[in-house]
Amino acid sequence: MRSYTVAVVAAAASLTGLCAPQVFAAASGATQDQTFLVQAHQGNLAEIAAGKDAGRHATTTCVINVGKTLVRDHTKLDASVRKLAAETNTTLPSTPTAAQRQQLKAVQAKAGGSAYDTAWLKVQDTAHRKTLTLIDKEIAQGKNSSVVAAARSARPVVAMHLNMVRGGVCHTNLQHHGSH
Repeated sequence: MRSYTVAVVAAAASLTGLCAPQVFAAASGATQDQTFLVQAHQGNLAEIAAGKDAGRHATTTCVINVGKTLVRDHTKLDASVRKLAAETNTTLPSTPTAAQRQQLKAVQAKAGGSAYDTAWLKVQDTAHRKTLTLIDKEIAQGKNSSVVAAARSARPVVAMHLNMVRGGVCHTNLQHHGSH
């Protein structure tokens, strides 16, 4: 059973773009809640970086505005993640995963034209789909009620972000201006 659990954790980690240290941390006793907090934090860091990058390199107002929304919302979401990490003695990494950093570099390589916007939107579509899967797993399997509640409150925000970039097409009329 233990080897099955490790295999499942390794498979899940490869799907979410985790690098090896988190795979071993997850396999060596980190709880579902702690694993979620680490992955959510890295996702937030990646989204904040991508949003800021869109502000510098995007060629359309739509992508620039979606980028601003990502920075605003993921900054708020990450404040909650950092607070919960402190409460659960979860050590958070200081950067997005290697795979997330590489994805941003690949998008940045297209800066200077509409290919940037297209690549950025496709990466955001994939990233937000993965984040929704991560959130749904925490809602279903998490044990810490505060972490599960944070996942529940983050879900509509991430779903709205996905709708803004769904299919690699930019939709700004879906932005919200309330507080989450």
